[in-house]
Amino acid sequence: MRLSELKSLGRTPALPIDIQLADAAGAGTLQLLSLLRVLPGQRYVGAAVWRGRPVLAKLLVGSRAARHFQREVAGVKVLAAQGLPTPTLLAEGLQEGEGGWLLFEFLPQAQSLAQAWAEVEALPMLADEQQAVLAEALTAVAQMHAKGLWQEDLHLDNLLRANGQLYLIDGAGIQVEQAGQPLSRPKVLENLGVLFAQLPKTLEPFIEELLVHYLLANGEHGLPLEALLKQIDKVRQWRLRDFIAKVGRECSLFSVHRGAFALQAVRRREVAAMQPVLEQADALLDQGLLYKTGGAATVGKVDVGGRLLVIKRYNIKGVGHWFKRFWRPSRAWHSWVEGNRLAFLGIATPTPLAVLEHRFLWLRRRAYLVTEYCAGTDAIRHLEPYRDSGEIPEAELSGLQQLFSDLIRQRISHGDMKGYNLFWQDGRWALIDLDAVCQHGSAGSFAPAFERDRARFLRNWPQGSALHCVLDEQLPRM
Repeated sequence: MRLSELKSLGRTPALPIDIQLADAAGAGTLQLLSLLRVLPGQRYVGAAVWRGRPVLAKLLVGSRAARHFQREVAGVKVLAAQGLPTPTLLAEGLQEGEGGWLLFEFLPQAQSLAQAWAEVEALPMLADEQQAVLAEALTAVAQMHAKGLWQEDLHLDNLLRANGQLYLIDGAGIQVEQAGQPLSRPKVLENLGVLFAQLPKTLEPFIEELLVHYLLANGEHGLPLEALLKQIDKVRQWRLRDFIAKVGRECSLFSVHRGAFALQAVRRREVAAMQPVLEQADALLDQGLLYKTGGAATVGKVDVGGRLLVIKRYNIKGVGHWFKRFWRPSRAWHSWVEGNRLAFLGIATPTPLAVLEHRFLWLRRRAYLVTEYCAGTDAIRHLEPYRDSGEIPEAELSGLQQLFSDLIRQRISHGDMKGYNLFWQDGRWALIDLDAVCQHGSAGSFAPAFERDRARFLRNWPQGSALHCVLDEQLPRM
């Protein structure tokens, strides 16, 4: 097939595909075997075979192909010119009306630092294994900055381990201030802010220690911690806004379909598993273990092929209720957005997998939310043994302190902080029932909402009990 035909194949074209790379150099045929990244109608990146050798192919199509091609080529060449490790560009081409292509050496058994970090992320914060991954990343970034370059889209996926070497990839994001001269301090702080903003906030107390790895490779500037933390916070806020916008639109993370008769959003990696669940949601609830039935919501645990899920159906109780609900986003949609927000911010909650709003000519009707099942124990049952003694285990108490501190820092109120809405699972407290969750825009609106949450949580136990007294003393306040 011709290169230009790729743009009509969508996100998941059938592979393998033979693509003609016609140009003056006679590049010939490329056999595309697998896809690693896809931006439908614009960019296809994957493993391929060209002239009998394995390559990594970047294929650019659509109206912006020429611009993306020029940026990619320029970035790759400046990395190579400055002696920074990047996969060798074997061949390139751009043809008007067809698109552009870049073929790189294939690095077998390559692992991104994002994959390496995922393997150690659950370890105690700044364990040796974690520090090793971050040291690699900071050293590579420092070497790039020392040459006057920075990666606009800096993240751990753009740092690739292979053959005992760390490679910089994604030339399209490479920017140059003054090639061969150390990057200015404002740009260094800005770029490091992008990197650290994507790491867990619990790493923040260790940033100064981690910066040693950067300074060993590039000691051109002193890096004031306060200025860096401000930049990290700025980037985090931007990334959150960008992420929340994505949960409601078609993108690489979510599959979203909007229409006059339905709104459906699913985590993209879960599309195949969730489609039958959404289609049979009522039947699954009828067969499942119901936690709540009737009224405004029906909630149940269901078993789908051995996988435990929770389905929450938001009912319409009658015509009067419908008139109150049809014109505004459903509580299912609100919970979908807020569940993804909490997960993004590192606040534990069962993973939201899919949401479906039934509509009639855009007017909202019954809705469904599907999440992972939370197998832990709720706070009422879990803390009951300590009601009289108040001797809460350190892990559970520090977990509550951390949760409430996170809520304060992010200005998030839950709205219904009864003990049955907090679960102890895998060493963390997780929030469920997110119908009333709100991230406040100001401290003035957040403060009374947080105090109500805190007071409601304490009311789960008698006011004179030892447990109530300990929690009141130990839980953070505004």
